Amino acid sequence: MATITTEQVKDLRDKTGISVMQCRKALEEAGGDTEKALIILRKKSGELSAKKADRTFGAGVVGAYVHATGSVGSMVTLMCETDFVANNEEFKVLVRDIAMHVTATNPKYGTRDAITEAERNAAKEVFENEMKKAEEEDMEKAKAAGKVFKAKPAEIKASILEGKLNAYFAEQVLVDQPFIKNPDVTIAALIDNAMQKFGEKIAITQFSRMAVGQGN
Repeated sequence: MATITTEQVKDLRDKTGISVMQCRKALEEAGGDTEKALIILRKKSGELSAKKADRTFGAGVVGAYVHATGSVGSMVTLMCETDFVANNEEFKVLVRDIAMHVTATNPKYGTRDAITEAERNAAKEVFENEMKKAEEEDMEKAKAAGKVFKAKPAEIKASILEGKLNAYFAEQVLVDQPFIKNPDVTIAALIDNAMQKFGEKIAITQFSRMAVGQGN
């Protein structure tokens, strides 16, 4: 068995916010490989999140963050199951961190479910036209070079289109964004880690960003 150092455990805990014991277990399971340990912890966090999906919220905290300039700020509602967790200082810090993130990134949606069909179709049309134009340019280049142009198969085009849509909306969906204080994890992973730490269902149910001179 690989020797797990205190520094490794601390580094993993700093990256995830998960307890020392869980970080040590993940490192032991990963044979001391930090990257593998991160994958193990994220997998377990996701599994725990799925198991708690049917639980109900009974408590929560409204957290706020205002930038030092005073010109922009955000409010976030983070729900949990009990007052015990809601009153935990680490939970309150988490809410404020997410409010800080919202202030910095100005997400349009909370989750992918908030994206309307009309918005998705509009983005899809833009990327389809973009891909069609690129294909026509490639065709002209091939023709000018005296080469035979081979168009990509329909399934490949569909896969590329879906990738473009995912990347486009990921930048606007709060839970898909890389956490501003630790880009190695998304906001969704941050929430999953918190559920693993506190043992309760946790979710962002509301957020609002306000800025001087803007309507929202």
